[in-house]
Order: sequence, then C-alpha cells, then structure tokens
Amino acid sequence: MTKQVGAPGTDLSRRQFMKATGTAGVLGLAGCTAPTNTDPSQAEAATAAQQSASSLPAAAKPQVVDVPEQNNQVTLRAVNSTLPAHPGDSMGGPVELPKVWAWQADDREPSVPGPIIRTTEGEDIEVTLDNTNADMPHTVHFHGVRKTWENDGVPTTTGITVMPGEKHTYEIPANVPGTHLYHCHYQTHRHIDMGMYGIFRVDPEGYEQADQELFMTVKDWDSRLNRQMAGEDVSYSPRDRKPDVFTINGRSAPRTLHPEDGSPVLVSQGDTVRVHFANNGYMNHPIHTHNHRFRVIEKDGAQIPEAAQYEQDILDMAPAERKTIEFEADADPGIYLMHCHKVSHAMNGDAYPGGMVGGIVYESAMDSDVFSQLMQYAGYEG
Repeated sequence: MTKQVGAPGTDLSRRQFMKATGTAGVLGLAGCTAPTNTDPSQAEAATAAQQSASSLPAAAKPQVVDVPEQNNQVTLRAVNSTLPAHPGDSMGGPVELPKVWAWQADDREPSVPGPIIRTTEGEDIEVTLDNTNADMPHTVHFHGVRKTWENDGVPTTTGITVMPGEKHTYEIPANVPGTHLYHCHYQTHRHIDMGMYGIFRVDPEGYEQADQELFMTVKDWDSRLNRQMAGEDVSYSPRDRKPDVFTINGRSAPRTLHPEDGSPVLVSQGDTVRVHFANNGYMNHPIHTHNHRFRVIEKDGAQIPEAAQYEQDILDMAPAERKTIEFEADADPGIYLMHCHKVSHAMNGDAYPGGMVGGIVYESAMDSDVFSQLMQYAGYEG
C-alpha cells in the first residue's frame, strides 16, 4: 500500500508527491527531547522522564477510518505513547510530549488526534471501547448526534464507566450530518489534555466531496501534565494551565509541513479545497490563511445557507467548535502559511516561527529551492 502524504483526507500518494517535487529526497534533521528547559535541575528531571518513556510508541498523525467499509464497526483502544510534535532541532526543536494517551482504531497505528471516524448519514455505527489492556478507566463521548441516554459516554450521568480489563460497545446513530468530535469523558480535564480526542464525520446523504477534502485539529498543551505523567517531578494544576506546545494534527511547525508525518495542504492549481477544522484545545484559535479567502460552509455540524456565507481569511474557533471552510486554489502558485494569529501560539518555546503553523503548498512549487529548504526544516528525508 502506498503511503498517503499531506493532510488526512487527501488521496495523494508518496509516489505522486515525489513526482511533483522532482527530487529523490532531502536531508533530514534528527533529535528527540522534551520542550527546551533552561533550569539545569528541571532539564535533568525531564531527561530522566524521557528515558523512562523511551519504550513507548510514537503517536502517528490521524488516519481516516471509513466505518461503513468495515461493517459499520470500529474498536478503539487507549495506548500509552509519546507525541513527537517536532523531533528535529530546527526552529526551536526538538519538541516532544513524553507521554500521551493515543487512540488506536482496530489494528492501525495509535494516533493523536485519534482516528477520523467517518460514516454516512443513516449508516449507524458501533464503537467498541476495548479497555482490556488499559491501566485506567475510560469512556467515549460523541458530540453532535442524537443518541440514547446510555450511549452518551458520560460516567456520572449514565452510570457506565469502562474499567481496566473491560470492553463496552456504544451504539452511535449517524443522524446528524456534519463534523463532530469524540473524546474520553472520564476525568475529562486530564484525559483530553493527554490526547484522547478525535473527529467524528457524518457525510450527508448524496454528499459530493471536493477535489481536496481534508481534516485539521488544533490543540494547545501544557506539557507539565504530560511530563508529570511520564514520571518527571513537576507541578501541574488544570486550574493553572500554561500552554507551551501548540499543534495541528499533533505536530508543531516545521514538522506540520512534513508530507508524511505532518499535514500540509497540498493542492494543484484550480482545486476546490474543503477543510474540516476542529478545536480540541482549551483556548480560542484564530486561524489565518495567507493569500486565500474562504467561505465557512458548516458550523458544529450545521450547514450554513449560501446566502449567509461570505469570504474571509480568519477562522476563529472556540474550544470544541467545528467549522468547515472551502476555497479555490486559484492564487499565484506558491507556498502560503496557514497559522494561528495569536502569535505566541506560532512559536516553539521562545523560537519563532513554530507551533500552530501549517501551509498551503501548490504542486508546481514543490520543486523549488524554498520548498526543499522547508523540507529540511521539517526533517523530511525523501
């Protein structure tokens, strides 16, 4: 099977990408540690925590799971992992969260965000939470769709908690088309912040996909929680969050531009591009697209009438909010940023740029020297 490149949802293969770049690859950058810490004693503790977590698998970027293709069933497991947000040493790297709880769908790679669970209106699904090998309780709560009380995934109101060693199957109707979320609702303030979140997409009946149909999840992190969970002696309180890592689909710039591990928006001139955005962080994020104006066509699963749509270039998203944008790739072919305009969110530590920065990359610009340099920053080895 050819490895998919670009943001989740595109069907561009690695072979097509290599053909577009016209190169055999570029030099990669290495390295893998937690966010930079200037206090020597804290740095030593961070290194010890990383070493204790070094046996954990690295969480991948999310994959799309077409649930109707597998008999409308999917199994989710929580997997202790690391999150290599930016493993290179360029642009303020390396940036890594030494412990996260990734979602694994069936036999796919565990990922943060979790897999994009996609179905079609009317194709109800069964989601089995397999907690048999877990070390703590979990649940799964799905936003947006209307379901029975016992399938709401909230332990305190349904009385259902999936304990370690147990399995539980949720019956989730596909009765509200649009882009929704799912996440663990046990000790929600910690479990989402440890990586247990993802996108749930219900396509309307007769849905026509765009030329490029992509998924993007933004997230702010306070790495103290992840470092504490990895064994580092660090103080953390959810009442005193101090976000210091900012990601798009689990990666920080420049790793966001890595064609296989990151989520660049790769387009050809004239493409209609549709991006389903979700904010699974705890802060607002205003995403700005350079040189492209878009229309918001869906919000929280509801279609926006064409008469109410207008062109804009800032997409502000509150926590848990979902918005779908659409634009034409009709700009002068090149490489354009797509980033949070809270500028401190576009940084890795004290280094700018970094963090919540992605890009819109035209196929014809992929064989340029500038793109080759970006691939070096991103650590792409070709």
